[in-house]
Amino acid sequence: MSKDKKILLLFPPQWTPISPHFAMASLMGQLKNNGYSAHSLDLNIEFYNHILTSDYLNFIIDKIKKDYVELFQQIRGIYSKNKKEEDYTLEQKCDIYKFSKIKKFIEKNDTQTRLLPSLIEMAKGVLRSEDKFFTPNYLIRALNNIDKSLDLISLAYSPTHLEFDSCYNPFMKFNFESIKHFVFDKKSNVFWDYLKAKADEIKTQNYSLCAISLNSSSQLIAGLTLAYLLKKNTKAHVNIGGNFFGRIKEDIIKRPEFNIFCDSISIEEGEGPILELAKFINKEIKIEKVSNLIYFDNSKSYETFQMIPVRLNKMENVNLDDYDLKKYFTPIITMPYQTSRGCYWGKCSFCDQDFGQEFNVKNIDKVIIEMRELKEKYNITHYEFIDESVSPTYLSEFSKKLLETDINPKFFCDARLESAFCEEIFEHASKAGLKMVMWGLESGSKKIMESINKGIDLDKRFDILKAANKYGIWNFAFIFFGYPLETPDDARETIDMIINNHEVINSYGRSVFTMGRHAKIADEPEKYGITKIYEAEYEFSPNIEFECIGMNKTEVNKIVEECKAKCFQYYNNPLWMYLRYREWLFLYIDKYGLDWVKNYSVKL
Repeated sequence: MSKDKKILLLFPPQWTPISPHFAMASLMGQLKNNGYSAHSLDLNIEFYNHILTSDYLNFIIDKIKKDYVELFQQIRGIYSKNKKEEDYTLEQKCDIYKFSKIKKFIEKNDTQTRLLPSLIEMAKGVLRSEDKFFTPNYLIRALNNIDKSLDLISLAYSPTHLEFDSCYNPFMKFNFESIKHFVFDKKSNVFWDYLKAKADEIKTQNYSLCAISLNSSSQLIAGLTLAYLLKKNTKAHVNIGGNFFGRIKEDIIKRPEFNIFCDSISIEEGEGPILELAKFINKEIKIEKVSNLIYFDNSKSYETFQMIPVRLNKMENVNLDDYDLKKYFTPIITMPYQTSRGCYWGKCSFCDQDFGQEFNVKNIDKVIIEMRELKEKYNITHYEFIDESVSPTYLSEFSKKLLETDINPKFFCDARLESAFCEEIFEHASKAGLKMVMWGLESGSKKIMESINKGIDLDKRFDILKAANKYGIWNFAFIFFGYPLETPDDARETIDMIINNHEVINSYGRSVFTMGRHAKIADEPEKYGITKIYEAEYEFSPNIEFECIGMNKTEVNKIVEECKAKCFQYYNNPLWMYLRYREWLFLYIDKYGLDWVKNYSVKL
């Protein structure tokens, strides 16, 4: 049977435009190495390169001026101080919100903003130049100009707000009608014009399958816009895959009207289903034989059979042939890479990151073969292991084998603070190229840690961090506030933990707890202090809104600000707070070493 039907994999905005997405490269590897005619298009990096230009920013400035005049006339006829919020339609609320934002911008009369079109190319150049990227003042200034440029673009499409690492709309709710509204609302859909032009280009290429990878809520509007335009204007079978919809499968099945966007949705890991979809469009099998699939036919939805995801050792090597790596906003590509899927612990009550995955590990010899190929074919030398957690045993064995080769990669990974981590492991790992470990430190409260069921020896955590530092390995600590049982006193124990150990907690990532639909805590909410759950308006949200016996949102936000202020002081305005992204912090550590980055204070 012929395999000549053309396949296109698409990665839509919005995602941080620093490196290729691993899933896309992995899916391409499966298709290419099995003889299918496949191509890949990272529309996310293409989109950022399109909008961060002088021509586009000048267009935006003109658009804002025009919108201001039009909105003033519209709002003058509907706005009244005596009206309540519920007296306005959704469209009117959005218009009022946008007008108020533009009005403040115009009244501010920011001279620097008017200079952005002339500064943006220089800012992008800094991010791609090794000399300037590794000069902190240049990098910070460039990021500031990019931030301002994205703020300017967001004004023109308000209430949508686009950033370098996020995209959100405060008026959009995670249900079908709200999402549909904002997909088709061209006034707020910052992606529409760009994706329409891309869909028109794709139409001429006669693809039989267009598969869109949608992994985050930040990609939702762009991903569905792209899917709709391709389904409407091409003859291709339009499929949506990725992590996002796999978490809300039950609700998707209940919505056959989702067929306005696509023909099918792949659930869970895509390496197996993408090959089966390729067989389907090549008429080798019927669609019912494609595993882990929801498909739509005659205004009805159907679900196919479940299959265990392809094991890592059975997968083909990743493929980056279609990527221009020079387009990414970094001087050195940090390639996402997976040595395992799922979590070998898998018992933390707050976590659902490994939902839909069965834990399996890639053979170390296979990893080394792939790393050699990535270096030889694409000059990839820096890696982020995106595993949920790399075990002490695996890191030890991997490091020893890597030291026997001439690959010389640099890498960082996530890990649990297991007692088995010791100086010997860190010594070998450091020599093998490990520069940073992102640890799940979580909380300074023993009560919270026990409720989380982290399964580690709390008394030994900081001995492990000291041992890692001894061999030049940077310790990045994940912490969070707002766990349902957490009180302000519990939260302050976390702040104290960071402050008292800031010499070995080299940097930290702070977040606010969200309850994933598939977290263990969601199965027994009362046990964890949850008193009320809200689901009605959030059918397509991977998270669940709730009330609890612990802190409310106002108290949590207050604690977050307290943490920020105190730690800013103790870390002495550190460079790592300005580097923002783990990939860039990693590159700086590799360039200058732990001590230099740790001791660098930014002078504003």
